[in-house]
Amino acid sequence: MRYLILFLLTSVTLFSQSKRCKYEIEEKTDSTSLKILKEQLFSEKVFGSKKELIQATLLNNNGIPTLGLQIVEKNTIFIPTKCLNRSSKVILQLENGKIVTLLSINEDICSALSYIEEDKANIRILNAYFVFTKQNYDELKSSPVSLMRIQFSGESQDYIIKKEIQSELLKETFYPSRLFMDYLKCIE
Repeated sequence: MRYLILFLLTSVTLFSQSKRCKYEIEEKTDSTSLKILKEQLFSEKVFGSKKELIQATLLNNNGIPTLGLQIVEKNTIFIPTKCLNRSSKVILQLENGKIVTLLSINEDICSALSYIEEDKANIRILNAYFVFTKQNYDELKSSPVSLMRIQFSGESQDYIIKKEIQSELLKETFYPSRLFMDYLKCIE
């Protein structure tokens, strides 16, 4: 009986691990290689008419593990621009107290402004990419993230990273604090 339970647990673990590494895009040619995992909700703030989402995706572009962030803000009033440059960073504080820094690979970019007529709302979208440094990289695989600071051009913004988000906007459940623990192995 013990062997049957052990076999079932091993099978479930292996099945769930292989399912986790499902790629949105996986392309390989003679000169390029690209793997992109499905986007995960990393932060969501909904307060009155103001909505802010940060979606994260992990990707491997020609052997370089990268974090892609998409910041989407929606509000009925004007939304200030957020910009990034080569000196911008994402700083992650882990639950074990360690700090991990990711470096921007973006040239000067700013959030793009659009207007949604039917909602009478402004929307800003910023897509950015950050690479991992060797320092404390392995810590991301063993400890959940508790806080993220994004250093924009001229300002910083902190985000508390929750263990679980039941998204009001996307109508799904996400586990952002475990993003790197669950998926980093998929892009190495």
